[in-house]
Amino acid sequence: MGFFIRHLHQHITELHQEQQGNIPTNFQVFRGQGLSIEDFEKMKKTKGGLMSFNNFLSTSRNLEISLENFAQPATQNPNSVGIFFVMNIDTAVCTKLSTPFVEVGQVGYYKGDEEEILFSTHTIFRIDRIEQIKDRNTDRLWQVNLTIVGNQDDDFNKLTAHLRKESTCVAGWARFGHILIKLGESEKAEHLYLILLEKATSDKQRSNYNFLLGTVYSNMGEYSKALSLYERSLGIRKTALPPNHPDLASSYGNIGSVYYNMGEYSKAFLSYERSLEMQKIALPPNHPDLASSYGNIGSVYSHMGEYSKTLSYYEKALQIKKIVLPPGHPSTALTESNIELLKKKM
Repeated sequence: MGFFIRHLHQHITELHQEQQGNIPTNFQVFRGQGLSIEDFEKMKKTKGGLMSFNNFLSTSRNLEISLENFAQPATQNPNSVGIFFVMNIDTAVCTKLSTPFVEVGQVGYYKGDEEEILFSTHTIFRIDRIEQIKDRNTDRLWQVNLTIVGNQDDDFNKLTAHLRKESTCVAGWARFGHILIKLGESEKAEHLYLILLEKATSDKQRSNYNFLLGTVYSNMGEYSKALSLYERSLGIRKTALPPNHPDLASSYGNIGSVYYNMGEYSKAFLSYERSLEMQKIALPPNHPDLASSYGNIGSVYSHMGEYSKTLSYYEKALQIKKIVLPPGHPSTALTESNIELLKKKM
């Protein structure tokens, strides 16, 4: 599949170069599709922010085909919303961003019937406007206006820098395992970390691989295994690292998360609090890890029914996230949503 994806991307790039002289500088394309109600609610909350299509993006110059053949039929599913995307394309942005697209026309299966424009993977847009389309048959048909963005966009650059920094938290094969965890491939990450742990030659490596393997088992819901590995990693780190080192704080934080998932909230609170105490000493006041700790402690207070304390910690987390994360980041949106829900309970 990897070879196929790369080959298709290269083919689109080649055809894009051939067609460049015949493509207008600015134009519109359309796409109709269904979107789950949950995903649509998330989209509405990120209005003005960025969104990415993480696949090869098929669009059309034909408004009627996109709206009538795809967006409207999607409303027949009671669990989905019909979305009619209107996308504004600037070819200069595509060139700078190396986001190739091709007029499928004479090379596609349907030839010119659908007036298809195919974009390569991970095309990124800004959400300009979301409004309901009046339809006598349904109230679940919406138009979403998008504009393609690239490195001329400040939010795009901030998000790219943040993701690049996030991906360098581990190195070498461990980074590959970290990516597998992010992709939800926990079993593959487990296999890799078991091999790396067996070949580890230093306390630092053994500590890190135990920690990462604990994260894998935590994601898989095997909390007793995760707890054992986190504690083993913590034991090594206590010997090798100075007091209040950020890695020690990470260990306590992850141990707290395991206890939280197991429903042992008093133990989770103690671990989270220990982690926060170390972070306040070792980290700058607006570090993202502090925001995570505030949010974790707030969640424990929420389960204990102490909503005023919950709100205080959620607001501390949100204040940091608004400073250190790019606009529209999912973590910020989640905290804002949690605060809204909490205020309704209060």
